[in-house]
Amino acid sequence: MSIFGKDEVAMQKFSAGLPVPEFDVDSFNRPKALHLAKVAIVTTAALYRDGGDGFTLGDSDYHYETFSRAARDLKLGHHSVNFDRGGFAADINVVYPIDRLEELREEGAIGDVADTHYSFAGNQSATLSEIRLDSGPSCARDMIKENVDIVLLTGT
Repeated sequence: MSIFGKDEVAMQKFSAGLPVPEFDVDSFNRPKALHLAKVAIVTTAALYRDGGDGFTLGDSDYHYETFSRAARDLKLGHHSVNFDRGGFAADINVVYPIDRLEELREEGAIGDVADTHYSFAGNQSATLSEIRLDSGPSCARDMIKENVDIVLLTGT
């Protein structure tokens, strides 16, 4: 059945053929208890600040955008025609749950909300090499400088 212009069978066939990268070494660190942890959001929704350059179409834009925890003037750079933008238009927290994190901080469920949050474009090269070797480590270093303990990953 087609919903919102999506052809589910075509999407299943497409996604079934996508390569899945394999990593030789997995890393695991035990984070602080949530009530003590500082949390940052990293999204693959290609969010960018209103008036900013945003992301380019295709799979060659591996940079990341940063924005402060106070920023709410974000634009959705996810350009796929198969994506329904209605949820994001109604509530930014559908893709970027910053207000939910603030509520969790106020309730004491998490220690703090990071001052800076990050956005990548979800469409990347098949090898993911640019994010694995360039922008990913750079983003991680930025979060380490801010003493981020936990990352909340969101997509579109």
